[in-house]
Amino acid sequence: MPSISITVDGVRYDDDVAPRTLLVHHLRIALGKVGTVVGCDTSNCGACTVLLDGVSVKSCSVLAVQADGSAVTTIEGLAAPDGTLHPVQKAFHERHALQCGFCTPGMILSAVDLISENPDPTEAEIREGIEGNLCRCTGYQNIVHAVRDAATAMREGAPADAAVAS
Repeated sequence: MPSISITVDGVRYDDDVAPRTLLVHHLRIALGKVGTVVGCDTSNCGACTVLLDGVSVKSCSVLAVQADGSAVTTIEGLAAPDGTLHPVQKAFHERHALQCGFCTPGMILSAVDLISENPDPTEAEIREGIEGNLCRCTGYQNIVHAVRDAATAMREGAPADAAVAS
């Protein structure tokens, strides 16, 4: 079995993995990162989205061996070490941008990538940026508002709640 070394949420892991092990399964089963959920196993829903070297990827379409030498951020690693929520997480909470929560980890990580590439996205750009993530509950309006609020907060360097409208 190939050996891989990946840094997940700031911690380095050296593991032997079967060549066909998907990154999502390695994260969940071997590393206990169960916030990365398996939604469809076909890369259609985006629930398994993580950041791979800062870029959002659907971890059900990436082999663990492909992540060798990379840094992975999961939803568990997005908040600060003291538990302070990332501005996108805070905005999702404040804007009630979730219902069942199944899509939320992937949606949040896709939004983080979107904002890192485009710090001032329009509503249309937000909708395009999250189009690979399906939500069956919310209708997306609160999600779009949350991403917009988080982008504003991150641009201004202010806490996320300063940018969240009531």
